[in-house]
Amino acid sequence: MAAARTSRSSAKDRPSYRCTECGWTTAKWLGRCPECQAWGTVEEHGVPAVRTTTPGRVTNAALPIGQVDGRQAAARSTGVPELDRVLGGGLVPGAVVLLAGEPGVGKSTLLLDVAARAATDEHRTLYVTGEESASQVRLRADRIGALSEHLYLAAETDLSAVLGHLDAVKPSLLILDSVQTVASPEIDGAPGGMAQVREVAGALIRASKERGMSTLLVGHVTKDGAIAGPRLLEHLVDVVLHFEGDRHARLRLVRGVKNRYGATDEVGCFELHDEGITGLADPSGLFLTRRSEPVPGTCLTVTLEGRRPLVAEVQALTVDSQIPSPRRTTSGLETSRVSMMLAVLEQRGRISALGKRDIYSATVGGVKLSEPAADLAVALALASAASDTPLPKNLVAIGEVGLAGEVRRVTGVQRRLAEAARLGFTHALVPTDPGKVPDGMRVLEVADVGDALRVLPRRPRRESRGEEAGASRTAP
Repeated sequence: MAAARTSRSSAKDRPSYRCTECGWTTAKWLGRCPECQAWGTVEEHGVPAVRTTTPGRVTNAALPIGQVDGRQAAARSTGVPELDRVLGGGLVPGAVVLLAGEPGVGKSTLLLDVAARAATDEHRTLYVTGEESASQVRLRADRIGALSEHLYLAAETDLSAVLGHLDAVKPSLLILDSVQTVASPEIDGAPGGMAQVREVAGALIRASKERGMSTLLVGHVTKDGAIAGPRLLEHLVDVVLHFEGDRHARLRLVRGVKNRYGATDEVGCFELHDEGITGLADPSGLFLTRRSEPVPGTCLTVTLEGRRPLVAEVQALTVDSQIPSPRRTTSGLETSRVSMMLAVLEQRGRISALGKRDIYSATVGGVKLSEPAADLAVALALASAASDTPLPKNLVAIGEVGLAGEVRRVTGVQRRLAEAARLGFTHALVPTDPGKVPDGMRVLEVADVGDALRVLPRRPRRESRGEEAGASRTAP
């Protein structure tokens, strides 16, 4: 009996192990969590305690959903229409938003502008910075014109001090830049660690829900582009936004990844300049090059960023290769999609000279085209560059190209055509059955790549690169 009690006692006192990412527990250590498949996240947690939770006092009685007052969750505008678009109308009281992005992309600049615009007599804004001093933030505010007497600024890295500022200022909007720089003295570990990020985020989320205060948290990203810290952070917050953009281009995109109050396929467009950052209600002009005469190797398409149609330009250039293995360089386009279009043009379009040439393809304005609807424009740009023949003026191409050379239908064709017509384009190449066509727009339905290549004008037969590329294969 004594031996049995000792055995049960030792089993009870045995430590357990828990995954810091998903919370899965086990009796022995493992290098990889079987639940979330993360490596190196299983740590010793301590002796598991058996607790029994008894029914407690109810704070608010349960009501039929029809009797719940939804006006308390009405969104309030941030003062930045492009950000309101992504948030689903604005900031909901008590909502916690996580904004993540690469260093230097403009997160702090955007949120400082939002802090100044959202501050009013009735709604104060508290901006807490953990990465800069208050004077440094003031200099940026002077540069971008983000000054307001109802905007309060504090430089803190202690969680208890941040909560103290909330009691003193009583803001309607809290902006914390960033969540990885604040630490709690009651939790072991350096700022930015998994335990610290979990504790800081949990405390601020509880404060936001209790006070009805909207909160914007800035999050760092890893070298792979994922949000740093535990994945639990993304589950706890209400909205997750990604701030994207090439630092060599002016365009910035705020993309919704998670949104409990709106759609997750919305995208906000911004332009970063010396005076700050401004929203772009009509960003298509950044992605186009206006010319008096068409140039070989260029084709226009209409891409959908979320639910917003944007007209973008695809450019291609082919030159004789000086090395045995020709170069294939892309910018703004997926290399695999461009390689597939080259194979389709060579096999289905009978353009044989592409395999022996250096090929460069890119987009204008730093936009990234990843959806298959840009396949037809990429194929036409490559064929135009190979034959040294420009496409007709005011032409857009929309459609996905398959390996058999067929042109497939894509979503939102009518919205794409309406955007092209609004910008003055009069001709379009689209898959069959495009639906209602805007007034003044001439649409040519193409079933395969061969039909699409016939829009290239016929050139006189001569010894040129165009003939080598198979320009005689195409007809009007």
